[in-house]
Amino acid sequence: MTDSSHRLSAGRFDLASSAALLSFSSNAALMVVKVVVGLTTGSVAVLSDGIDSAEDLVASAIAFVTIRWAARPPDEEHPYGHGKAESLAAAAQGALIGAGAALVLWRAIDRFATGAVDIDLGPALVAMIVTAAVNTGVLAFVASAARRTGSVALRADARHLWTNVAQAASVLAALALVGITGREVFDPIVALALGLYLVWSAQEVFRGALPEVMDVALPEHEVEVVEGALAEFRGPVRGYHRLRSRKSGRQRYIDFHMLVDPAMPVKDAHTITEQVEGRIRRELPGALVTIHLEPDDGRYRGPFHTAAPMTARSGDDPKGGPTSGPA
Repeated sequence: MTDSSHRLSAGRFDLASSAALLSFSSNAALMVVKVVVGLTTGSVAVLSDGIDSAEDLVASAIAFVTIRWAARPPDEEHPYGHGKAESLAAAAQGALIGAGAALVLWRAIDRFATGAVDIDLGPALVAMIVTAAVNTGVLAFVASAARRTGSVALRADARHLWTNVAQAASVLAALALVGITGREVFDPIVALALGLYLVWSAQEVFRGALPEVMDVALPEHEVEVVEGALAEFRGPVRGYHRLRSRKSGRQRYIDFHMLVDPAMPVKDAHTITEQVEGRIRRELPGALVTIHLEPDDGRYRGPFHTAAPMTARSGDDPKGGPTSGPA
């Protein structure tokens, strides 16, 4: 990896680490405020939001630790790096959201069963207004950092923060309805709705994390970037096959076999290889590209060829096109 690649990777790590630390700090402060206010005012919705913030705190800690772990360079035991730690962290956050949902639903159902209690609206409203404002600001920063770094853990944390904003708005609405109507039943109704929303959010986080744990190929538009780079050098590059891709945390891995003129000097073939790699990395920064050079000696016909394919070797696509899938 070049010095510029190291600097880019370090910059992305610093941004991701800062975003995770900000999320952790804000969740810690808001958790204390909401739990105390929920217990003292009697609002099950505010208390449920405070309980959710407690598991947010654990989730943010997981994101912060795994981002630092995933940034470690490859070693003998982990030759492909530690990026999978972020995908596992995202899955863990999904499990935490699900656990929080179960607790919130239990509190809401219990309130329905035991009956309404008087709620001190003033402190509860102030606490939720502050919560909504802080979470909105933190969400904007974390979501931006997730887009710029490609961090799976931050993306899950941003979704988690978005649920916090939605929760705060819902609790505010419930408290307002209690104040307007004088009926405390709106408090557990909103708590129940929050629990159901958390169930949905948990499965969305799982859906985002599991494909990377399973080494699913890169999205189609990113695979098209690779194909476009090869097409740009069509001529010296006579074709390609066995195109494979996957993602580990923020790191993309791409490899393929590239066909060149059998008579091309090694130096020229190496130059073409570096140009193709550079073109891919400009579009997919930080991608690790592995190219296996092969002579175009008639044993294979793939993209850029118009002739009918001859006998394919073991593992090649029998239709003559590139194969894609997990490495």
